[in-house]
Amino acid sequence: MASFAAGMAAAAQKAQPIRGERHLFSASDDSAIIKQILATHTPDGREVDARPLLQVVEDVLQRATPTVVVMPHTLLDQVVEEKAHQVETVGMLEALAYTIHKISCEITCKCSGGSDAHAITLTLFNSLSSYSWDAKVVLALAAFAVSHGEFWLTAQLHTVSPLAKSIALLKQLPDILEHTDILKPRFDAVNNLIRAMLDVTKCIIQFTELPSEYISVDSPDMSTAMAHIPTAVYWTVRSIVACAAQIIGLIGLGHEYITSTTEAWELSSLAHKVSNIHGHLTKQLNLCHRYIDEKKQVESYQNLVRLFDTVHIDNMKILRALVSSKEDHTLFDGTTKRRVSIDVLRRKIVMLYISDLNISNEELLMLVQIYNDIHHGRLERHYEIIWLPITDKHDPWDESKDATFHRLVSIMPWYSAHHPSSVDPVVAKYVREMWHFEKKPLLVVLDPQGRVVCPNALHMIWIWGSLAYPFTSNREEALWKEETWRLEFLIDEIDPILLSSIKEGKYVCLYGSEDIEWIRKFTKLMRHACEEVGVQVEMVYVGKSNPKERVRKVVAAIAAEKLSSYWEDLVMIWFFWVRLESMWHSKIQRGKSVDDDPIMQEVMTMLSFDGSDEGWAVISRGSFEMVKSGGKKLIDCLVQFDEWKASVEGEDGFVRALTTALVPHQTREHCTRLILPVDARRIQEQLVVCAECKRPMEKYVLYRCCND
Repeated sequence: MASFAAGMAAAAQKAQPIRGERHLFSASDDSAIIKQILATHTPDGREVDARPLLQVVEDVLQRATPTVVVMPHTLLDQVVEEKAHQVETVGMLEALAYTIHKISCEITCKCSGGSDAHAITLTLFNSLSSYSWDAKVVLALAAFAVSHGEFWLTAQLHTVSPLAKSIALLKQLPDILEHTDILKPRFDAVNNLIRAMLDVTKCIIQFTELPSEYISVDSPDMSTAMAHIPTAVYWTVRSIVACAAQIIGLIGLGHEYITSTTEAWELSSLAHKVSNIHGHLTKQLNLCHRYIDEKKQVESYQNLVRLFDTVHIDNMKILRALVSSKEDHTLFDGTTKRRVSIDVLRRKIVMLYISDLNISNEELLMLVQIYNDIHHGRLERHYEIIWLPITDKHDPWDESKDATFHRLVSIMPWYSAHHPSSVDPVVAKYVREMWHFEKKPLLVVLDPQGRVVCPNALHMIWIWGSLAYPFTSNREEALWKEETWRLEFLIDEIDPILLSSIKEGKYVCLYGSEDIEWIRKFTKLMRHACEEVGVQVEMVYVGKSNPKERVRKVVAAIAAEKLSSYWEDLVMIWFFWVRLESMWHSKIQRGKSVDDDPIMQEVMTMLSFDGSDEGWAVISRGSFEMVKSGGKKLIDCLVQFDEWKASVEGEDGFVRALTTALVPHQTREHCTRLILPVDARRIQEQLVVCAECKRPMEKYVLYRCCND
């Protein structure tokens, strides 16, 4: 019993620094403490490469564990494995060895003497006064690692090494490995605090490694962090003192001290405080990184702008900036299904197909068809397409998106970025701001020197296909100068049989609606009128834009009731309307308006028909005799066919007679509505007038999805 009391008394004396730690820790005023610490800070400009020193310290502290006995051959393997790493840092360690030894001795001496924890910490700061904040904390950790590592090395080897056994005997170490269950709370507390100290130290070093060309100490986020670093260094060094006191307290003590749990609570409290400090520093570090990233993005964006304003001998610099990757083979070849170098595009016309992952099947399949038609002809060696997938960085990438991306790539016969992540956010920003990409795909054309020669050739390709080569704005202008509004232009190659009928001068009627009752009435009246005057007309149902289930049902009804001809393939219907939309886009891109461009007036009328709820029809004889009308007026006019039948049988013919007969049915009532699939920024200042009554149209915002 006497020996037990003596052991407890000795334990109380040894544990005094920890009780001082608890008292000062709970009642201290950080601001008063930091004033004392700042008074010791007189750096003289000497530099310490803290990162490699911390790596050595971390190696020591991670291996200093009470649960592993390191066998001699294992230890030898580790030494051999890390020899190269030690060679890199040996010069630095030689210069710092004395300082580390001195601080280690101070820690051991002061903690053994039962001094106050804050007083010991202050002594260490005085010894480290000439060093920067990051050097102070790393040197203090290195000094602790020396004594901590020596203790655990002796404890781990004392059962297998006679030398370690003798040292353990001299130090009167308890049989630690036999009492790990009892000691576990205390060792866990020490290890948790060590991890917290290492986290804070790494964070402090990361602040010193931030690039000064992008962030200065005067910037708000960095300035805030610098104000907190002295506090972080103080509590880390204070924690070092507490951990050292715990280890020293084990020397020469028996089972009585082992059973004490008070010190574990003290260490946990310190770990909590240091972890909170780490949390604040990490938050501030993230703000600094965000600031740096923003500065880098601004710089990269400006560099990209300058790159496009510079004349180049080829297109390589531009393409490498657009499809950035650290890998050599940055492109995926859709033909060979292999990764290739971007050098395959050197001095070629390159068309950048820019879109998100929401590409309609109709658009992709039609573009593939046009690409194959052109690419396997005379233009095979002159141009290529690259798909640049632009995704929302705020929308997390998941398996579904990954599957969609790979499905699209498998369909595309051209090149593509091997992954959306290879498209730099700066490039995405440039594409959105300079080329006005939002949701609708773009096809930006670069000449062999990387200059933009057309901001969006997709409309040109939809309208003219291979005739649009070499896909420049000048070529687009030339094609429009050669074009007139006629039914061949409207149909083009969508329906070759119908195109032949037009060229032969036959009567052709294109009509559309989703109202099957109107279709039944119109086709009946139209057929009756043509039969009355002996005219043969080919009526073809062309549906509505964005054809879905309702149009499919109408086509089925027309087929079942044999009301007229129709386009069974919905892709043909989709392409008919996309070409009309593309004509509008192309004209807007050329700076044209409804007031001064006859073709644009006709396109607008057709788009107005599509935007209305009623039916419509365009009736033509050959290329140039053409009449068009909305459904209600057309029905009213055909109902009164007997009143203008005579003019058909005269010299006018059916189209001219119908044109004249429709005039009395014009009205000043609200005519129609127009849904313009264009970038609102391009038309926000443009006045749009009604294609029929010529009055200014009111502008509304319409959000429409692909669902019926």
